[in-house]
Amino acid sequence: MTQPVALTINGRRRDDHVEPRLLLVHYLREVAGLTGTHIACDTSQCGACTVLIDGEAVKSCSVFAVQANDREVTTIEGLAEGGTLHPVQQAFWNEHGLQCGFCTPGFIMAAAYLLKQNPTPTEEEIERGLEGNLCRCTGYENIRKAVRSASRAMSGAKDEASAQLVGSAVAPVED
Repeated sequence: MTQPVALTINGRRRDDHVEPRLLLVHYLREVAGLTGTHIACDTSQCGACTVLIDGEAVKSCSVFAVQANDREVTTIEGLAEGGTLHPVQQAFWNEHGLQCGFCTPGFIMAAAYLLKQNPTPTEEEIERGLEGNLCRCTGYENIRKAVRSASRAMSGAKDEASAQLVGSAVAPVED
């Protein structure tokens, strides 16, 4: 038995019928075709599946798709605007805030949420804001550096790394 689910993902409305037990992470990847949200632990411990629901950072492996009904979901694919990377995405690129890259989408989503709530976090606040995300490559120093750089860029401050904007966003996924 399926249930209707209607939600807005990255600004686009979707209407589907899904099994009530389908997790949001699987809905995003398998139904919506948005594979930037990663599946790793399936226990909400690693944060690789972090998305924003109505602007709040949520681990999508801990939410059923039907619980997101009538909600706004933002994935890593939806952070960039008009072909320009979000400042957090750009900072991760500039500061090499990744190693293998598997955890990166979740860290970027958590960092974007953190900086929306607290535009100028202290080192301790950055660590607390990212504590629900794990990097198995031990790339934490550059991840924290990327968050600091994004904070400066979003507040209008200039630094060498954030002034060197490179790369662009991938075109949005079409239905």
